[in-house]
Amino acid sequence: MTTFTRGRSVRLLAATSAATLLLTACTGGDSDDGKDAAAGYDPAATVELTWWTGQTSEAEKVAEKLAADYHTAHPNVTIKTSAGAPTTDDLLTKLSAGFAGGSYPDISYAFGNWAGDLGASGKTQDLTSFVADPSFAWNEMPEAARTVATADGKVIGVPALVDNLALIYNPKLFDDAGIAYPTDEWSWEDFRAAAKKLTDPGTNTYGTAYSVSGSEDTTWHLWPLLWQNGGKILDGTKPAFNSEAGVKALETLRAMAVDDKSMYLDQTDEKYGPLFNSGRVGMMLSGPWALLDLKDAKLKYGVTALPGVNGDHQTVSGPDLWVLFDHDDANRAGASRDFIKWLTSAEIDAKWNLAVGNLPLRSVEQSTPEFAAYAKEYPGGQKFFDNLANAKQARPTVPGYEVMSRNVGDAIAKVLQGAASPKEALDEAARKSADALEE
Repeated sequence: MTTFTRGRSVRLLAATSAATLLLTACTGGDSDDGKDAAAGYDPAATVELTWWTGQTSEAEKVAEKLAADYHTAHPNVTIKTSAGAPTTDDLLTKLSAGFAGGSYPDISYAFGNWAGDLGASGKTQDLTSFVADPSFAWNEMPEAARTVATADGKVIGVPALVDNLALIYNPKLFDDAGIAYPTDEWSWEDFRAAAKKLTDPGTNTYGTAYSVSGSEDTTWHLWPLLWQNGGKILDGTKPAFNSEAGVKALETLRAMAVDDKSMYLDQTDEKYGPLFNSGRVGMMLSGPWALLDLKDAKLKYGVTALPGVNGDHQTVSGPDLWVLFDHDDANRAGASRDFIKWLTSAEIDAKWNLAVGNLPLRSVEQSTPEFAAYAKEYPGGQKFFDNLANAKQARPTVPGYEVMSRNVGDAIAKVLQGAASPKEALDEAARKSADALEE
């Protein structure tokens, strides 16, 4: 099966925090002198680019073919793929070490939640004017993804993958329990009631599931509830997630996990998907990457928008990026921009994201034969594409988000395991995050 390495989508390793600290220590902040990195670019110059794709072995083969196709059309540009960086989970550590040693790629895949720290490194290109050119058609990409590609007011990369969270459910379990299927109009009260009815201790079946690993997978699932309740993650650079809205959002989850015991608590991020696929979890809040495994599992399923608060069904998008780096070489900078513009064009993206089972980057791709084939192969794909309209806000792209995310994830895990109240846990996470965000 061909798939990106998202864990899928936003899984963070313990090493990530250490890599972030190393990145900050080694780069000394933003050294941008205001000069366009590609000023003086000669499109005919002979250039070799290094592209860290961060993909699984199967997706890497697709990337290598595309790099070869680009070279065929531009013989003066050679693209070396994934040199020294085989998986996305390794990339931030390798980038940090590369910045320190002066050896880093021209283009790298990056989780969107790294954008703030990468933007503060002083090593990224400022692509703001580049993507503003009408020929790039920047506005064809989802707004949340464009926002995540922007750090400290500068565009540092281009979306590589777009997604969102929706509700995926097992119709058979609903039929067996005599419950009506979820709809796009469901509230969180509807979700909780269904989860309780679907739960059967005798068969170890749960109504829903949630990660309590403390990773970004734990954290970002809370953000839609926070936004739906009128809250925000930050106020400037100060934590704001511990507001009344944040407490109410976390209490919604706590009630299912602790009071109802209708929520399977996954310590690893990696179990709740397979449990859903095996018929042991009735509903999961997940993204389009789950459709690839569901296809393999041959499980009938349905997809709806997230439950909402007072008709607000906001979701969160976890877009990943192609980040472009500055090597004080106008030809490398210009060639990397041209390649990424080509790669993320509607024509080529259909051979990349749609070909490996991801949503298209651009809205115009919905009318392509490739999208029709994708929607047929992956039922629910159209619903996830439509749900991008509910991704109205983005996770902050500020230095320190990584540290804050871990603190919030730990707070959520404590609450769902009955070890703390939402208020005290979120207040503690805010206190622990304040310094990292200020720095």
